[in-house]
Amino acid sequence: MEVKGVAAIVTGGASGLGAGTARALATAGAKVAVLDINVAAAKQVADEIGGVAIECDVSSAASAEAAIAAARDAQGLAGICVNCAGVGTPHRIVGRDGPLPLEAYAKVIQVNLIGTFNILRLAAADMMKREPAGPDGERGIIINTASVAAYDGQIGQAAYSSSKGGIVGLTLPAAREFARSGIRVLAIAPGLFETPMLLALSKEVQESLAASLPFPSRFGTPAEYAKLVMHMIDNPILNGEVVRLDSAIRLAPR
Repeated sequence: MEVKGVAAIVTGGASGLGAGTARALATAGAKVAVLDINVAAAKQVADEIGGVAIECDVSSAASAEAAIAAARDAQGLAGICVNCAGVGTPHRIVGRDGPLPLEAYAKVIQVNLIGTFNILRLAAADMMKREPAGPDGERGIIINTASVAAYDGQIGQAAYSSSKGGIVGLTLPAAREFARSGIRVLAIAPGLFETPMLLALSKEVQESLAASLPFPSRFGTPAEYAKLVMHMIDNPILNGEVVRLDSAIRLAPR
């Protein structure tokens, strides 16, 4: 679909994959709303790209509804939505202190999976109000962020892998439901990328992780994630699919 002049929403847009995506969309001429719980950081990105920053806790229905409404008021009905907001706190199911507190598991699910669904439902409802465009009558596209952990999650990733596996499972039924409205739904399953979470690790750990990647043996960059986002937007046949973006890595048990 066309990007220039189209309103776009990026959650988790203040850093990492979301910031890279926001920059790529703005460069292509989109009107970008940068949604993040860290509104100060979101404002820095928005100011850089000429977009708008909006505070949003994706795990809250009220916060998400207010954020989507604010984006709509500022830039019109969104035709593009990219969900990058998420958390990755590691937890063993049963650790030294006993079973994982249920609320710790629920928090990851609430942000990563329910938060993604929360934005998806609201963005799709707005997209259905847009006029169809192009030869296929497309109204919009929603791209969610899964993870390779959805397929080969490691010890300590039970909550994270569950949440990302849910995003994988959400992709096809959402794409099928929205097909009659001309809205595509896709997901990207990144491997090891230069995100604040990974870059906070020690240099030795980073080098060890990078060495585990078959080729290229380095972390992916937010700009490379954004390249796939832009291709998905441009290619009208891509729909209902989850694409691994991972340098051919398959995660070991630990």
